[in-house]
Amino acid sequence: MLEVQKKEQLYEGKAKIVYATSDPDYVIVYYKDDATAFNGLKKESIPGKGELNAKISSVFFELLAEKGYTTHYVRQLNERELLVRRLEIIPVEVVVRNIAAGSLVKRLGFTEGERLPFVVREFYYKNDALNDPLVNEYHLQAMGCATFEQLAELTKEALQVNSILREFLAKHNLDLVDFKLEFGLFNGQILLGDEISPDTCRFWDMTTGDKLDKDRFRQDLGGLTEAYAEVYRRIILG
Repeated sequence: MLEVQKKEQLYEGKAKIVYATSDPDYVIVYYKDDATAFNGLKKESIPGKGELNAKISSVFFELLAEKGYTTHYVRQLNERELLVRRLEIIPVEVVVRNIAAGSLVKRLGFTEGERLPFVVREFYYKNDALNDPLVNEYHLQAMGCATFEQLAELTKEALQVNSILREFLAKHNLDLVDFKLEFGLFNGQILLGDEISPDTCRFWDMTTGDKLDKDRFRQDLGGLTEAYAEVYRRIILG
């Protein structure tokens, strides 16, 4: 088993802190309790949120590993920290949509909850100063963010993850409405990074339609930690 020592802080984001380790190829990710929305304009600390996101992400990363899919994840160290491979992040957010919600409703007039006739993949340029704008392959190649070949690989991998997660979640009476993925390079190989949690995914109860994700914070619905805990409870039932 890989053993490392925690070193200095490298980066602090909206919901996570990244620490160096004694091995330059690996970092430790600490999950904070901070909840943010609308590019950080709305912010609040919600006790227990970070712990739940760390646990939920671990379950999903381990599921992907069981399916033969390699990610940055190595193992969970404690309730809030994951040991992961250190990636050179590709500044692209890949969004996969199965059901209309969020910005798809606002931008294009879909009805919330409308099941899309096929999976929709979107690219966003990962840049807070520009509010993470929606872009296409040509924009990203022109900016030097990624090549066409890399973007094709990101699409392929995101759709594979979507298939695995949808099948798994359906067994637990959860709809995977949409989700955001981030990728990076590890020794030249593209790997899935970041997290897979109710912060980055929309999960709806398949029977009631109840929202069990960060929309509870965005839309002032309350009960965020209870919703996250319910997602965790379901996905560990086996």
